[in-house]
Amino acid sequence: MKKGIVRIKDIAESAGVSKGTVDRVLHNRGRVADDVREKILGIIKELNYEPNFIAQSLKSQRTYNFVSLMPDAAADGYWEAPEAGLEKAEKELRQYGISVHKFLFDPHDEQSFIDKATEATREKPDGVLIAPVFYKEVLPFFRQWDELGIPYVLFNTQIMNSNSLCYIGQDSYQSGYLAAKILSFGLPASSSVLIVHINEDITNSAHLITKEEGFKDYFAKKELSGHFKVVRKEINFKNDETFEEQLGAVFRQEPELKGIYVTTSKAFEIAAYLVKHDLRHIKLIGYDLLAQNLEYLNQEVIHFLINQNPHGQGYWGIHQLANYLIFKKTIQPIKFLPLDIITKENLEYYLEPQEG
Repeated sequence: MKKGIVRIKDIAESAGVSKGTVDRVLHNRGRVADDVREKILGIIKELNYEPNFIAQSLKSQRTYNFVSLMPDAAADGYWEAPEAGLEKAEKELRQYGISVHKFLFDPHDEQSFIDKATEATREKPDGVLIAPVFYKEVLPFFRQWDELGIPYVLFNTQIMNSNSLCYIGQDSYQSGYLAAKILSFGLPASSSVLIVHINEDITNSAHLITKEEGFKDYFAKKELSGHFKVVRKEINFKNDETFEEQLGAVFRQEPELKGIYVTTSKAFEIAAYLVKHDLRHIKLIGYDLLAQNLEYLNQEVIHFLINQNPHGQGYWGIHQLANYLIFKKTIQPIKFLPLDIITKENLEYYLEPQEG
């Protein structure tokens, strides 16, 4: 018997019992005499036997119904990438009986999320992958899934103190901290820097609040508060004032504004304003490799983008559920993704087809 290759047949022969008896001990089912059970467990430990869960899953022909809850890409193009990552993972895992039912909600409508999450829960899925962008509304569903024993993986937005199987995404605090460090380089003393949240309900967006905290803390911890003025603005398209009017008011109030940090993937909205008003001296940093952002990155209106790898978030989210439910792997509670800083010069290296 080669080292590392141990079969149930080998254990049975060593213990002098049938393969069925070993199977009952391994799966803790049926009656086995205590002395026989102890002997088999001892041999299992001695031989370092590890069940082949992949082979077992293929043989069992059991199906696993996962559901995903994420914003609809039709309302925000950012979500195209995690949806594509999810679909890639589903295709790879289909042979193990996995299917994923997608529930897409309006990222600007809490009731839309509640309705879709309710539908998803009614399916009694084996696992849930969710982007919990509405903090208050998602908590009751966490409690339901905990009671029903449904494992759930979070991506994009980390919710502390939940019983999630895993969170996949960036460290929001460090992301904001990094953005502040990049933005501050080369700016003259007495400059104002702006944190801007575009079309978001900040009080209900835990990850954006955490990004803002990280950004502000950089200036505080580096004792730069006396050199730079940090201001914030929430711009909402639903306000009576237009986007242009709301942003224009900031520039009038802050004549020394030299840097802008956009906490979401909508840096292109700010970039369009800067081009229109010939404000090319403003240093602009945002998130994500959306086509609109890349256009302004190549023009060097957007100076830096932080890549959140949304494709990988969807891809690894489904794989984490499969690793836990099918392959019986131990899942680490947090999978932080790298904070990739993208510039015009290194952009091409991030536009290759993304593998999970």
